[in-house]
Amino acid sequence: MKSAVTVSLVAEAKGGPFVFSNGLADACEQAAKIGFSAIEIFPRSAKDLDLLQLRILLDKHRLELAAVGTGGGWVLHQMHLCHREAAVRAEARRFIRAIIDAAGVFSAPAIVGSLQGRVEGEVSREEALLWLREALEELGEYALEHQQTLLFEPLNRYETNLFNRLGDVAEFLESLQTRNLRILADLFHMNIEETDLGGAIREAGRHIGHVHFADSNRRAVGFGHTDMVSAVRALRHIGYKGYLSAEVFPLPDSTTAAEQSLSAFQECTRR
Repeated sequence: MKSAVTVSLVAEAKGGPFVFSNGLADACEQAAKIGFSAIEIFPRSAKDLDLLQLRILLDKHRLELAAVGTGGGWVLHQMHLCHREAAVRAEARRFIRAIIDAAGVFSAPAIVGSLQGRVEGEVSREEALLWLREALEELGEYALEHQQTLLFEPLNRYETNLFNRLGDVAEFLESLQTRNLRILADLFHMNIEETDLGGAIREAGRHIGHVHFADSNRRAVGFGHTDMVSAVRALRHIGYKGYLSAEVFPLPDSTTAAEQSLSAFQECTRR
């Protein structure tokens, strides 16, 4: 398994669960200095992500790009894949496709998290799941053109009412025609929704493609009470070799959160 740390380029999301938020140059310098293998980026949009600058910075600091989030579409425009208006759903798909294109340049996957949406208003659950299915079928195959998977993140009940547990998402993915989606297992969300972290990871098994490494309070691992050793053992059991990416609050400050995250990563993965 490899270490990664999150970088937000969305000013409106400052104070959210992103370790670094003072620009790409600062984030890459700090991540490399502390010892991370990669960064995970939360951009405003694909067009606002300077791919040349990113390539130069990654090469300079010998970092990889672990993944790119699409949540800027929700934070800035409140678009999502289950919106009652077809035009908004279409715009959400275009937003994700553009992120897939940008991430694909670096052989990295895109993440569908908050942009998945929720059942609300006059939209029924059946309609929402139909629209979600149609979008993921299309976007999964689109990501395949870059030889990358598309990551789908189950969120906790306070953020979506679509899917909250890894097992339910795995079952949903099995029902799709595309085989190019993987689950982003976020340990913070899992701490709320799963009764057994290790058991949930084993149940999802081969469907897991990325992990958000966060404690029970969304702070750096070690600053909460989640049993990370059992979770990491389960990841090792299913043969997971991807990233443990620190998507955590920058508390008490970014440097401390980053250093604690890497220390916890090293401690958990050496057992």
